[in-house]
Amino acid sequence: MASALRMAILMLVVMTILTGLAYPLAITGIAQALFPARANGSLIRNGDTVVGSKLIGQYFSRPEYFHPRPSAAVARIQSQANPGIAAPSTGYDPLFSGGSNLAPSSETLTRRVTDAVAANQVDNPDKPVPSDLVTASASGLDPEISPAAAEFQVSRVAKARGMTEDQVRDIVTQYTKSRTVGFLGEPRVNVLRVNLALDRASQK
Repeated sequence: MASALRMAILMLVVMTILTGLAYPLAITGIAQALFPARANGSLIRNGDTVVGSKLIGQYFSRPEYFHPRPSAAVARIQSQANPGIAAPSTGYDPLFSGGSNLAPSSETLTRRVTDAVAANQVDNPDKPVPSDLVTASASGLDPEISPAAAEFQVSRVAKARGMTEDQVRDIVTQYTKSRTVGFLGEPRVNVLRVNLALDRASQK
């Protein structure tokens, strides 16, 4: 009995060291050596300052910036008086990642989309609004928009920055990623990266 107990304790110690210490340290070391940017969160820097991650969207509302998809990742205030009441927020809260989970028949969803269409058509009254500018992604943290959504905003951004539309389009093209290995996913534009590029271009 004592021998079996000692063996069990020994195995617990050995496996704890192997799986709880040695393995995580080895994987962390390999990741840092081979994929340091990804291992550290795919961070985006503006000079020496970390301004975000290329994997997590941010909210932009000023006219000189490209705007992201709407976000349903909204923090909620939990209290006995008002359980689940949404806090004032524009979304993009990583702690509350997720979609709205509203059904296509939902009046709330219909109202949100209708309001978003109207808001987007203020700048382009005669153009159909791309769907990703009026609907949230499943994560609520989508950092990218479609090329069509970027093109829809080009005239507003160019006017606000005093640039030509072709100058803005050239920057969008530089930051448009094609399908992965040619057939996976869709072409997309990272909103934070293209906005930083616009800031750099405006400073020249």
